[in-house]
Formats: sequence, C-alpha cells, structure tokens
Amino acid sequence: MKIGKMRADLLALLFLLPFLAVYITFTVWPMIKGVEMSMYKWTLIKKMKYVGFDNYTRMLSDNDFWASLWHSTIFVILTTPTMVILGILLALIANRKSRLQKFYRSVFFLPSVLSVAVASFLGLFIFQPYMGFANSFLHLIKLLPGDTEIFWLTETALSWIAMTLLTLWWTVGFNFILYLSAMQEISDDIYEAARLDGATSSQTFWRITLPLLNPITRTIVMLQIIASFKVFVQIYLITGGGPLDKTRPVIQYIYEAGFKKNDLGYAATMSYMLFVILLVLSGFQYWMNNRKEAA
Repeated sequence: MKIGKMRADLLALLFLLPFLAVYITFTVWPMIKGVEMSMYKWTLIKKMKYVGFDNYTRMLSDNDFWASLWHSTIFVILTTPTMVILGILLALIANRKSRLQKFYRSVFFLPSVLSVAVASFLGLFIFQPYMGFANSFLHLIKLLPGDTEIFWLTETALSWIAMTLLTLWWTVGFNFILYLSAMQEISDDIYEAARLDGATSSQTFWRITLPLLNPITRTIVMLQIIASFKVFVQIYLITGGGPLDKTRPVIQYIYEAGFKKNDLGYAATMSYMLFVILLVLSGFQYWMNNRKEAA
C-alpha cells in the first residue's frame, strides 16, 4: 500500500512539474530578485552598487511616496464599499424572475469585458467639459445651467468622483457575477418558509439573504481592497495623476521612479512596502474570517 501511495505521489508530482517550473521561473524567482534589487542602486541598464537599506531609509522619509500611498487609500475607501453595495443591488435585480432577466445579466456584466485602455478613453469622452457625455446629459435634464461647465478632471474632488464612477461602471460586473452565483445557491425553501411565517421582502433580505452572503462578501471586500490599491492605468490615462499629482496612486509613483527616473532599486523597495501592506491586510482579513467562523 505504501509503495502504491508513493508511486501515486510521484506521478502527481510529475504532472505538477511543468506548472512548478513556470511558477518558480516567473513568480518566485522575480520576487527573490526584487529583494536583491531593493538593496542596490540599480538602473535600467545594470546593477550599479550595493546600498544596503538606504533605499528603505529614503522611502520612510519620502513625502511623495506617502502622499501617493494615501491617494491609493482614498481610492480604496471610495470604491470598496460602493462596489460591494452596487454588486449586491445588481445581483438582486438580475436574480428576480422576469422576462428581462437575461438582458439584465448581459448588460450588467458587459462593461467588464472591456480592456482598461478602452474603458479609460471612454472615461475621457464622458467627463470632458463642453463636449463630454456627463455635462451634456446634465445640461439636457436642466441640472446644469447652459453657460456652466463642470471640469471633472481638473479639480481634485471631482477627479476622484469621476474615477470612482468609471471604475464602478467598468469593474462591478465581476462582483455582480459572484453575488449572483451566491444568491442562486440559496435554497428557495428558505424563502418559502419565511413567507409562510409572514416575512416581508425587506425582512427576508436583511435576515436571510444578506447573512448568507457574508462569506462571499468578505472575499469580495478583500479582493476589492487589493485591486484598488493596485490601481494605475485608468488614472494614468485619464488624469495622469493630476491635478498637481493629487490623484497619483502609489503604483504610478513606483512606475515613475523605476522607468522615468531610472531608479529600479528604489522602485523595488516601494513595491515591497506595498506588498507588505497588502500581506498585512490579507492576514487581518483571514484572522477575522476564522474568528467569525469559530464564533
């Protein structure tokens, strides 16, 4: 029996070897190399000299780094709750039995298939003054006077609103699908029993649906936090981090340090700081989940 089990384990390992080789080559080794890079003065051309922990000391006193990290945190605060709430609302609409059910599911998920470049250029069109869709629509419904324009992308607060709205429209489809799948796993017998006991639609949502969605909600919140901290391309393409770097996220600052200022060592250092932050957040989420399950 032991020989048979050993043979099965070796056979399984043989099938896993191609994946392990690719994973180690393109994931584990670059991470190890990144730690080495953070200890050196390293340009796009070559490794210059060993600087030890100087890059880390420099990072701790770099106001621009902490400002960009705060901008990413603002984006997380704006998008994570709204993305969860909107995902639940869309799933509730698409889960109701109606002749438009398939239409709802297609329309709600469709923006998610767009590339970030396409979504960003659509955002530029929507939020441009004078000719943009947002201002034109507000003029049409008389919420905005005809001689007034909103400059969505040149004022800090409005830029955050514009980026949040665009991100919601473009990426909420993923959360919507997860919530819809979770809702379809809830047995109709539970709702039928609640209705027989006189529960209203509002009561079944708050007492049945929402509690049963807690596991997927915790997962979505963690995924959304990580994704929002990694935001870069849409902000870079639409506002460039402006106005006056007030919307520049930490990934953009890392990119500029590495590829515009030719300082890959410092860029690697900041990348590992972001990695540690996300690791701590993931660990905290894991601990909270285990504590709730134990309770």
